[in-house]
Formats: sequence, structure tokens, C-alpha cells
Amino acid sequence: MTKIIPARKARQGTRGRHVLLVLLAAMLLAFAAWGGAEFYGEMIDKNATQSTTTPG
Repeated sequence: MTKIIPARKARQGTRGRHVLLVLLAAMLLAFAAWGGAEFYGEMIDKNATQSTTTPG
């Protein structure tokens, strides 16, 4: 005899706030890393421009 299991119980996990929080935290970390890389790149670019130009 086949056992009938409701679809709600057959799932391995439920969608909810936990998944959303993990995704939001990952997005925030990605934006922070991107911002840090942009800041560092601008800082390097300014230093390279200042060292190549000679006054006078």
C-alpha cells in the first residue's frame, strides 16, 4: 500500500526569513567588498598619476 504524504511535509525545508537574511547578508558583504576595491583602485590611480607628473 502506498503511503500518501502531504506536499508540505515532503519538503526538506521551508522558505522563510532565514533564506532571506542569508541572501541579504551576502549582498551586503558583496557591496562592501566592491566598495573597498573601488576605494583602493581610486587611491592607487591617484598615487600613480601624482608620481608620473613632474612640477614645473
